[in-house]
Amino acid sequence: LPVAQFIAATNVNDVVPEYLRSGSFRPRPSQPTLSSAMDVGNPSNFARLTDLYQNDLSAMRREIWGCTATDDETLQAMKSVRERFGYLADPHTAVGILAFERFLKQRNAPTQGIVLGTAHPGKFRDAVTRATGVSIPLPEPLAAPLALPKQSIALPNTFEALKQFLLG
Repeated sequence: LPVAQFIAATNVNDVVPEYLRSGSFRPRPSQPTLSSAMDVGNPSNFARLTDLYQNDLSAMRREIWGCTATDDETLQAMKSVRERFGYLADPHTAVGILAFERFLKQRNAPTQGIVLGTAHPGKFRDAVTRATGVSIPLPEPLAAPLALPKQSIALPNTFEALKQFLLG
């Protein structure tokens, strides 16, 4: 599959898009958002990315376009996707769709793209309902484990306690 450009889409924890814009890597504490898997203020894989591009910011910019979405923009994208396509997108997927649409506007040329849906909307039912007005049940594969009895063993927060439990 020939790929001309990748889009680094994220929420307000926008360390990578900011780096692509400014050339400055500024890790910071994460801010909680609707797209929680993107709540990363100091991405551990950033060193791999810069290594891949041999610390050449210009080369990185040629192949990666960064985009940031707020929670309000994410909710609006979820609503828009539902209205236009009848699809319930989770917040993470909505951020990706929004970023691709912004990329298309900026590029102002016909192109095709793939947006990867990363989660089932049932995991984010509150956000889906808030954005679309649609209330969805928790899917069975997600609901089944919640019906099981909780099994846990309380241990002191020490290495020795864990070691004794595992070897014991």
